[in-house]
Amino acid sequence: MRSWRTRSPEETRALGEELAAELAPDGALLLEGDLGAGKTVLVQGLARALGIDPREVQSPTFTLLRVHEGSRGRLLHFDLYRLEPGQVEGEGFEELLAGTGVKAVEWSERLPFPVPAALRLRLEPGAMPEERTVREVAAGTAAPV
Repeated sequence: MRSWRTRSPEETRALGEELAAELAPDGALLLEGDLGAGKTVLVQGLARALGIDPREVQSPTFTLLRVHEGSRGRLLHFDLYRLEPGQVEGEGFEELLAGTGVKAVEWSERLPFPVPAALRLRLEPGAMPEERTVREVAAGTAAPV
């Protein structure tokens, strides 16, 4: 399993930009991590790689999903923070996650169904305030909380 260490929000965005190459055009990125772990910052890097202004990418906590159209692709940005797994099922997310565009799901551990071939990452704070450890989590395994 891969892991990365970033030392600033800009390095976390750059990692997102790098990962976009393996996710485009229709891949899914499942993100786990506590509040403030850098999930949205990583998605901003995905957006930049897809030709979307990263400043447009904000945590969609109250809308659950934001769709961004970029010059190099489409980004569907989900945030499941305020939902319980039982609430996710009736929202049509399973179909959207199987559809077109790069999909990024914050709080993905709340999904009650698997997302085939998705890249699953856990973000954790590092030793310094802006440092983050980002590690790949094998499909079908629970990431330590």
